[in-house]
Amino acid sequence: MSNIHPTAVVDKGAEIGNGVEIGPFCVVGPNVKIGDNTVLHSHVSIAGHTTLGTGNEIFPYASLGHIPQDLKFNNEKSFLEIGNGNRIRENVTINLGTEGGGGVTRVGNNGLFMVGAHVAHDCIVGDNIVMATNSALGGHVEVEDNVIFGGFSAIHQFSKAGKYSFIGAGAMVISNVIPFGTVMGNRAYLAGLNLVGLKRANFNREDIHSLRNAYKLLFSSVDEDILGERVQQAEEEFGKTPLVKDLLSFIKSIDKRGICLPQQN
Repeated sequence: MSNIHPTAVVDKGAEIGNGVEIGPFCVVGPNVKIGDNTVLHSHVSIAGHTTLGTGNEIFPYASLGHIPQDLKFNNEKSFLEIGNGNRIRENVTINLGTEGGGGVTRVGNNGLFMVGAHVAHDCIVGDNIVMATNSALGGHVEVEDNVIFGGFSAIHQFSKAGKYSFIGAGAMVISNVIPFGTVMGNRAYLAGLNLVGLKRANFNREDIHSLRNAYKLLFSSVDEDILGERVQQAEEEFGKTPLVKDLLSFIKSIDKRGICLPQQN
């Protein structure tokens, strides 16, 4: 059984799971699917072909599955898929995908999206993400697992944030962020490794030590022209360490927008 407040407007075509609570003045469209034990507090609006998994909690004035803020959008059929156990706070906006971007915006599990956070069309967002107040993802952004975005930070469309990276408050990110890295500043620069996050995640100390050595080797110079040589050297010296392997694989996969580099001295 679900509990739907009498002032909520829930289309007959919507699929509502067991134990769902829908509060006052919520609006749920005809193509929406809401998984078991999800809670919608008052004034939540969910539209489009939107699917929510189980155990999500959506706070007032969140807007999910409305059309993307993309002038190329032509009312094509597109989707929003949200996983399980997410907390989506007040005034958060998460848009549908577009035909040009694969047709789906996807959010993983156990994320925290604080007040006013924005996930644009065609983003692929992993698990255990924290987006602090008024942080924003441009269209087509890919965010791997366990990334933290500080308040008022933003990442440029088509960019990627590697796992366990940390985006400092107010950072304006225009390039890709390496896994385990910390970036900050306007036109964000690489400020080091996210050592606090690595320790909290209980990674092996020896692996962290190898990662630090690989990082020093890779970024002792900010000359991108020789980065490929340094990647090869790091692979030879530290490539058996899982953390280093993930870092190097990420760097080698980047073919657009480059990566955030340390500031030049």
